[in-house]
Amino acid sequence: MEGFLVALAVSFGVIFVAELGDKSQLMALTFATRFRPVPVLIGITVATAVVHLASVAIGVGVGAALPTGWIALVAGLAFLGFGAWTLRGDKLTEEERRKAERSQRSAVVTVGVAFFLAELGDKTMLATVTLATQYGWFGTWLGSTLGMVAADALAILLGRYLGRKLPERTIRYGAAVLFAICGLWLILEAVAELT
Repeated sequence: MEGFLVALAVSFGVIFVAELGDKSQLMALTFATRFRPVPVLIGITVATAVVHLASVAIGVGVGAALPTGWIALVAGLAFLGFGAWTLRGDKLTEEERRKAERSQRSAVVTVGVAFFLAELGDKTMLATVTLATQYGWFGTWLGSTLGMVAADALAILLGRYLGRKLPERTIRYGAAVLFAICGLWLILEAVAELT
């Protein structure tokens, strides 16, 4: 049970932070201006659960095939990369904004498909793969899914208010620092295991 709780907590925290300022949050805010919040959250939850289940499966497969010291080293470097990616920031393209605004289909289906496609290869998917190499699959899947949904719910419910009060740069730098700390921690663990 302790391993599950650690995986749940770490995955929730990492993915929640990774999602702050991500284009998925911008998409959630855009969809919330067109549809009611509950169908938007349902679509986000379904898409996230599917993408992160696939991510966990990939991570568990990689974790079983490679020695843990090397996995931790690669994971640490990946987290440093995620920190740099977060510093760069994410923008919603005009095409993505138009698709969100003009969709006429069911809100759940529209949001679900859009989020599924947007998350393929995104930093939260890659972070979930990385976490699954280190922690239990179920806790990682549940934590990463809940972390992303919570961050996107925050965008829907409080995005406009926070956007006026908290500079985007502050959010981006804070998330980048947390990624760097996690990355350095994993690298130190890997070096200790490999030496």
